[in-house]
Amino acid sequence: MAEVIYMPKLSDTMTEGVVAEWHKKVGDQVSSGEVLAEIETDKATMEFESFYDGTLLHIGVEKGKAAPVNAVLAVIGEKGEDVDKILAESKEGGDSSDGDKKESEKSEKEEAKKSDKSESKENDKKEESEKPAAETKKEQAAPKKEESRESTTSSSNGSRVFASPLARKLADEKGIDIQQVAGTGEGGRIVKRDIDHFTPYTPAERPAFAYSAPAGEESFTEEPISQMRKTIARRLAESKFTAPHFYLTLDINMDRAIEARKAINSVEGLKISFNDMVIKAASMALRQHPAVNSSWLGETIRRNQHVHIGVAVAVEEGLLVPVVRFADTKGMAQIGDEVRVYAQKAKDKKLQPSDWEGNTFTISNLGMFGIEEFTAIINPPDSCILAVGGIKEVPVVKNGQVVPGNVMKVTLSCDHRVVDGATGAAFLQTFKQFLENPVMMLV
Repeated sequence: MAEVIYMPKLSDTMTEGVVAEWHKKVGDQVSSGEVLAEIETDKATMEFESFYDGTLLHIGVEKGKAAPVNAVLAVIGEKGEDVDKILAESKEGGDSSDGDKKESEKSEKEEAKKSDKSESKENDKKEESEKPAAETKKEQAAPKKEESRESTTSSSNGSRVFASPLARKLADEKGIDIQQVAGTGEGGRIVKRDIDHFTPYTPAERPAFAYSAPAGEESFTEEPISQMRKTIARRLAESKFTAPHFYLTLDINMDRAIEARKAINSVEGLKISFNDMVIKAASMALRQHPAVNSSWLGETIRRNQHVHIGVAVAVEEGLLVPVVRFADTKGMAQIGDEVRVYAQKAKDKKLQPSDWEGNTFTISNLGMFGIEEFTAIINPPDSCILAVGGIKEVPVVKNGQVVPGNVMKVTLSCDHRVVDGATGAAFLQTFKQFLENPVMMLV
């Protein structure tokens, strides 16, 4: 009996998923436990395994397309089963939009058939190119008939651009100017493979007609919003507009921290960063100030006895926050090793839900980018986030004299529903003591 597979909910915040890759095609044999597809969630791209044995009879979400959780993802069963009947039965009790969806699926199938036909014609063309010239001349009248069925566009220089409907659709989806694409199909027609293999012109390579537009003409490109970016936008907007933020900024003298780091890194096999020292100092300060290590839950405030530090990691599509668990019990070298592993996994989209869930406090460090000072939006359900700037050499007063010093600015964003100004200030003072006297973190 056929089994209908639905879009899974792979994270607590996931509302829809994008199929990044199919590892099977319709007609392939599938075994239980075998990777069926890769699904992009709001936080990572995860492998999705089949729970059933059988033949892949239907793909409900094409590669690169998005679908809501519980939408039909695929059908697995025995060859020859009536897929339409299976899908109809799975949609019993659905709303009227099901008919539109079915029509959409039908349209996609027809488009795919057209694509197959186009590719077949291209293969025929290759064979024809090997025929004697006399035979080729006899068949040159055929393209005119074919062109009448093609979608055409007039370019800026008045010439006509011939492209298959599928090629034009793919170009629109990818934001490709169809006039820049060289057609390799019959009669110079642009086909699917031309779009798939298209590389935008560099300024030196761009044809002259591409500059025929008047100077100063406005232009732009648009790209679809990733699942990750949608979730970041939603969660941070909720945080900013529901949690009453206030900010506390403090200067920290990093002279001793610099000396301590240099001494530690001189030992073979040990290597720590200033960010590792910041995480350690924050985790130890949180032990002394549990009110900052808290969460607003609406009807209650949760005072966390454990310290899990979320570390903001920048990736191409936004920020991910993997969690260093029980950071107050770990040494700076161990913290550094974990952060480096998480950062690589985040960039490779290999983070799992267990890697990013459970933070009680978050640190965002932009010092390595030369940023001196900034404020950060609280990462729910935390009540605070610490924004860390870069270390800058500035004049400081020591023993009544102005001397060079290394100063780092930090800003604590607090949720006023949980943390009061004096509470946040006391935490920062303790945090400052640890960094200005790093030996205190070793006892």
